[in-house]
Amino acid sequence: MARWQPGAPQRLVVAAVDLFTEQGYDATTVTQIAERAGVTKSTFFRHFSDKRELLVAGQETLSKLLAEGITEAPESAGPLQAVAAGLELASSAMGPANRELGPRLKAAVAASTELQERDALKSVGLAAAMTAALIARGVAEPTAHLAGELGVLAFKRGYARWSEGDRDDTGGLAPHALAALEELRAATASLG
Repeated sequence: MARWQPGAPQRLVVAAVDLFTEQGYDATTVTQIAERAGVTKSTFFRHFSDKRELLVAGQETLSKLLAEGITEAPESAGPLQAVAAGLELASSAMGPANRELGPRLKAAVAASTELQERDALKSVGLAAAMTAALIARGVAEPTAHLAGELGVLAFKRGYARWSEGDRDDTGGLAPHALAALEELRAATASLG
């Protein structure tokens, strides 16, 4: 096991998702994950505190990109336009590896209550990052909160469509996330 091989965190995430899917979250050990990824157990713990944390790998970066996109949106942009800018920036960081991992990650989360809880906390964190960025732009708290929640839902819906969709679609995640946001915006108008 060469310690100097690059990409250990990504390999650990892929190994964990595969093992969670194959044998279940509870039956998977940190040692098995490390072995599958081709690293030592100590390398695992340099990157993650426990196996639950593998699910939220990249959450900090994703939150930062969503907030940066909102912050950098034109001053004239409304709350959902700013959220769209955040979705576009965050989507730019999602590549083929993220797309390939999507369906397997979804299956692993669906099979584990503990992973479902961790995924819900991840969503809360993403919404909080967007809400804070919107409030910093001067958006009223209730509106900022609602727009942040819609942004998370749009990201998740768009990611699901992109990762499970046609492999010939080379447009990336952004069009799917933005289409989902537009659908949600239209749906809110029908609430009455």
